[in-house]
Amino acid sequence: MKPFHYVRADSVAGAVEAYAARPGARYLAGGTNLMDLMKLGVETPAALIDVSRLPLDTVQELPDGGLRAGATVRNSDLAAHPLVRDRFPVLSQALLAGASGQLRNVATTGGNLLQRTRCTYFQDTSAPCDKRRPGSGCAARAGVHRDHAVLGASERCIATHPSDMAVALAALDAEVELHGPEGGRTVPAAEFHRLPGEHPERDTVIRPGELITAVTVPGATAGRPSAYRKARDRASYAFALASVAAVIDLDADRTVRAVGLAFGGLAHRPWRARLAETALLGQRLTEEAVARAVDAELALAQPLAQNAFKVPLARNLAVHTLSGLAAARSPQRT
Repeated sequence: MKPFHYVRADSVAGAVEAYAARPGARYLAGGTNLMDLMKLGVETPAALIDVSRLPLDTVQELPDGGLRAGATVRNSDLAAHPLVRDRFPVLSQALLAGASGQLRNVATTGGNLLQRTRCTYFQDTSAPCDKRRPGSGCAARAGVHRDHAVLGASERCIATHPSDMAVALAALDAEVELHGPEGGRTVPAAEFHRLPGEHPERDTVIRPGELITAVTVPGATAGRPSAYRKARDRASYAFALASVAAVIDLDADRTVRAVGLAFGGLAHRPWRARLAETALLGQRLTEEAVARAVDAELALAQPLAQNAFKVPLARNLAVHTLSGLAAARSPQRT
């Protein structure tokens, strides 16, 4: 075990100051991902700044009907919260699909967003990995890459982001609140994670020392029909081969007034399907219209030899999910 310093923060400002005073520090909340990576030798922080006891553990209703979830709200508590279940079911479903009950009881909102890829080459310190050791190469390209990205990848990295919650937040137009040495700022959830490009070691747009303090979901998406669907190798406790989060607003004849669509398991970040959304706006939400729109989005895919199956898998998930929401929204005929 590599020795490290431990600091228990008593305020957000104090946490940021403690981080700045200790180069190579990491924030610690639930630790369900960070501690595993420390045991593997992938993460070797010089200091852990414990933020788990900060007053960031509440879910608040916003004046516009949205909600604000503090960074240390446990995944189980957020999934079960009445505001989430009633107004944003896609978020509750994504959280419940994300891990075992034991992990959800410990994992936090902020930590969920910051979890790192489960690429086996990233976790194997003997393998080359540009995300773990920039410039060393990407072993997955010539190795086993069945679980890897088909959208937005680069020559340096084809890893996927593992969060289910982040996919739902992207579709809901949520925002991530940050506090750092330069003060506070807000970032759209759909832009919080980065594509790998030339710097796959940078998972997010977080600046050095910034701490996630909350996630906000706007009232504009509250109460809209929404759903999260996930395809995986086993029925529980497995990361997505492909997933979809969908949020829609339809008029009486099923014409699309607004839509949020995001894919998980396909890219280095939750993939907000902007092309598909644009194609659906103003259209009647039929299975054929959904298929055309999703096909336009997935035409951007560049699968490798072992993961081409992800493209039709994601297409079918999206068509099934959106069509199901449209059918549930339609009035029953007698």
